[in-house]
Amino acid sequence: MLVLPAIDIRAGRCVRLLRGDYEQETVFSDDPAAMAQRWIDEGARALHLVDLDGARGAGDDNQRAVEAILAVAAGAGDDFITELGGGIRDLVTVERWLAAGVGRVILGTVAVRDPDIVEQAARRWPGRVWVGIDARSGRVAVDGWLNDGGRDALELAMAMQDAGVAGIVYTDIDRDGTGDGVNAEATARLARSVTVPVLASGGVHGVVDVERLREVADSGIEGVVVGRALYDGAVTLAKLTEAAG
Repeated sequence: MLVLPAIDIRAGRCVRLLRGDYEQETVFSDDPAAMAQRWIDEGARALHLVDLDGARGAGDDNQRAVEAILAVAAGAGDDFITELGGGIRDLVTVERWLAAGVGRVILGTVAVRDPDIVEQAARRWPGRVWVGIDARSGRVAVDGWLNDGGRDALELAMAMQDAGVAGIVYTDIDRDGTGDGVNAEATARLARSVTVPVLASGGVHGVVDVERLREVADSGIEGVVVGRALYDGAVTLAKLTEAAG
């Protein structure tokens, strides 16, 4: 199972939000690229990047920060994975980020608002287009988690599989940034509803969360995104990676 340290970027800085609330922000670094290098040095084989400003339609202020991270990741080897989500809502932006060196893009809001774009992107860049499904109590949230998308998470997952996406990142918003524990049951339920791989996200606090996910890995869970637990020092990347196997 893959462990992906999360680097959430807002106004060019590495931050974490509590349950996606932009008013509850903690800044962990003014240099996201240096943070990326830290995780690589500690053994990361992949990074999960989120443009928080882009997610809520606030422009391209984080482009330089993402590009700096990609430059660092380029030195980590050909097998290193970078994935980016947040504000990617048209084919032009998908193409721009893939050309810039992002390994795979994660489409979120557009999967609800204009699923034809997802299907076109998946067909044009096979294997490199994923969908982020962020949910509260099973309901999909959009626009940087600010609004209800009017869709059921499982139903959207199946629709996106049919659209040809390569995988799904499933985030339980109610647990994101809380350290209350990963929602392994809901993630496994969603993973069993599709045949594409799924990444779990939200609420990871320590080794026990990775172990819980490994117990249901046969459902199709390929990896786990970890944020605040790493930044707060609740657990080390090495221990999570060891638990992931």
